[in-house]
Amino acid sequence: MQNITTATPCKRIVLGLQYDGTAWHGYQKQEDGQTVQDQLENALEQFARVRLATTCAGRTDTGVHALEQVVHFDTQLNRDVHSWVRGVNAFLPKSIAVRWAKELAGDPTVNDFFHARFSARARTYHYVLYNNATRSPLVEGRAGFFFRPLDVALMRQAVQPLLGWHDFTAFRAAQCQAKSPVKLMHDIRIERRGDCVIFTITANAFLHHMVRNLVGSLVYIGTGREKPEWLGHLLESKDRHAAAPTFMPDGLYLAQIDYDPKWALPQDSSSALPWF
Repeated sequence: MQNITTATPCKRIVLGLQYDGTAWHGYQKQEDGQTVQDQLENALEQFARVRLATTCAGRTDTGVHALEQVVHFDTQLNRDVHSWVRGVNAFLPKSIAVRWAKELAGDPTVNDFFHARFSARARTYHYVLYNNATRSPLVEGRAGFFFRPLDVALMRQAVQPLLGWHDFTAFRAAQCQAKSPVKLMHDIRIERRGDCVIFTITANAFLHHMVRNLVGSLVYIGTGREKPEWLGHLLESKDRHAAAPTFMPDGLYLAQIDYDPKWALPQDSSSALPWF
């Protein structure tokens, strides 16, 4: 084991993480140990021979996937960044992988130093919805499912009132712990790719179940059950009970975290949706 003294400077290591969330009880640590964070910190300990506490950009729920989750931890260990990738992956289950690592120079104790969560300027999620008359076992656990045809044009029309700063209480889970329901919605894109409808939603931050609640209400509009202007009325109402039910977690992917380019974090070419 490497000899470390109190004089050894601490450094901040940033990891890019991908995972299939089907088998895990979300990202954040739990007593049962069946979470992505539990698995990652166990693998880090096996590789580094010391317990390392991690911080992520955004906690994902049970069954939710990540194309690019960003995590940081502080350590006095000297390791090549490629060693962090290969070494930690050797101890991770196949459904979780470190895609890249970056060592940031500087003092992690400085207030404006990089932080996986607080330095994030925006987050992007994809929701993949398999839209066919019959379900497919090949996308089970990796896409939501809806059997009635959806009108993408109507759904696109509906999202315009959501752009900008708004109170998203109507799309907030009852157990949400966010201090404020006001978020900045940067962009909402909806496109059809064969039998799949892809919702791509970017905001500065998200409320608990916000994306899945939005998708549920957009599906109401896509089927013609509600008119496009209904979504704007929902937003203004701040009434969660007036909105559609929460959609299943299967099709939700944390896709990208946006940071200031000054941190020069690696870009993962594999952080695109599978199958497309």
